[in-house]
Amino acid sequence: MPDQKIRVRFAPSPTGPLHIGGVRTALYNYLFAKKHGGAVILRIEDTDQNRYVPGAEAYILESLNWCGIHFDEDSVKGGPFGPYRQSERKMMYRQFAEQLVQSGHAYYAFDSEEELDQMRERLKHAHAQQAQYGPSTRMDMRNSLTLAPEEFLELKNSGSPFVIRIKIPENEEVIVNDLIRGEVVVHSSNLDDKVLFKSDGWPTYHLANIVDDHAMEITHVIRGEEWLPSAPLHVLLYRFLGWEKTMPQFAHLPLLLKPDGNGKLSKRDGDRLGFPVFPLQWTDPATKEISSGYRESGYLPDAFVNMLAFLGWNPGTEQEIYSLEELIHAFSLERVGKHGSKFDPEKARWFNHQYLQKKTNEELADLLAPILEQHGILQPREYVLKVMALIRERAILIPDLWNQSSYFFKAPSDYDPQVMQKVWNDAIAVTIAAFAMALKQITEWNNDSVHGVVQEFITAQNIKMGQLMNPLRLLIVGGNLGPGMMDIAVTLGKDEFIRRIENGLRSLKQ
Repeated sequence: MPDQKIRVRFAPSPTGPLHIGGVRTALYNYLFAKKHGGAVILRIEDTDQNRYVPGAEAYILESLNWCGIHFDEDSVKGGPFGPYRQSERKMMYRQFAEQLVQSGHAYYAFDSEEELDQMRERLKHAHAQQAQYGPSTRMDMRNSLTLAPEEFLELKNSGSPFVIRIKIPENEEVIVNDLIRGEVVVHSSNLDDKVLFKSDGWPTYHLANIVDDHAMEITHVIRGEEWLPSAPLHVLLYRFLGWEKTMPQFAHLPLLLKPDGNGKLSKRDGDRLGFPVFPLQWTDPATKEISSGYRESGYLPDAFVNMLAFLGWNPGTEQEIYSLEELIHAFSLERVGKHGSKFDPEKARWFNHQYLQKKTNEELADLLAPILEQHGILQPREYVLKVMALIRERAILIPDLWNQSSYFFKAPSDYDPQVMQKVWNDAIAVTIAAFAMALKQITEWNNDSVHGVVQEFITAQNIKMGQLMNPLRLLIVGGNLGPGMMDIAVTLGKDEFIRRIENGLRSLKQ
């Protein structure tokens, strides 16, 4: 397909929230398509109606939109190859299942659950390598290959439940050419006669995705490593349906691994270690359990995307900070690794810190504005900008803009007991009261004047700077945080600074 326009698809199932591994798959599809001037399609694969979760599709769309991953064709904006939900394409799949039966590449199977269990039990007792429905067992089962023609027609015409299974060829090597892993060879003895069409009238993933990829003229299937075992089956389906010449190229992405590298990253890992595994917060409609999201945790979408891009791909340079446009230019499947990539929550925070530091004070003030509103705080814009300039380097996530600056907007209502234990006693209280009196003498309140009084005071009292500043910080901010005390003093202003000292002295005396 050298002259065909590149078309890729991201095809999630609405069976729950979108895992960050799924977001990465969508991102790599997007980067690949945009780099090559192609189209990226969002297709909702909702053929498994039993696992359908209300709200999951809307969640997927909102998540990808937040990340800045926008599609050329999808279920909302439509497109020339729609519909883009498999449930709306249901009527077309049966004909292809029947076509495979007619060509001898599939067959009807009428086996009950009990018969299937008995078959598996027999194979288990016989110590068979593969306890599955396939070339070695199909002729012992109740299907259109073993039934007499009249018995088959009677079952079919009477409405007996059936599935349509692929007929895996015997003793054949199936080759999957993967853009990341190279040539993958699987012997057909390791494959089973997968169900293509279910008794409820719905296709399985295996049939539906092949039919839709062909109908939508998909040129490259870029998906997670968990689909690699299914790839030989899909290669066979392309051949059996006569579509081998238009079969897309495959690329199976490495897994996202737990931070310790032992196994696939899961929601439980995030819950256990305290980081999100979903892009947005998700509320389970059945249990009402709430799972945290990167957006609600205070991550910037561009930082989140930059972080995800590096989980499996390496540009081959020292550069780590990339805009989406830069990622499009730099991305290539050739530089996607074969092996799983460990998720590092601290690296995720590092990326977000880098992006926050690139923001102007104006932009940081805009990020803080909704939080100030929640707290009912109204302050002049100029004041907020001064505060952002002082605390910006300490902020890693968006909530840190408030956590690191709240004392600029309201006086502390309590004091850190651990800090108190270290820095506060009756003698210090006397010293601080004397210092407050010295501050009241300042006529022009600025950095130099405050600093001058501090120097004079510690010299006269014969104390070290920390003996004054540490308890002073406790009274002003409530604990041991914040920028230099001179900057805090000048920003708060003389009246508020002295008021906090006096209120603190009264509170800690009680």
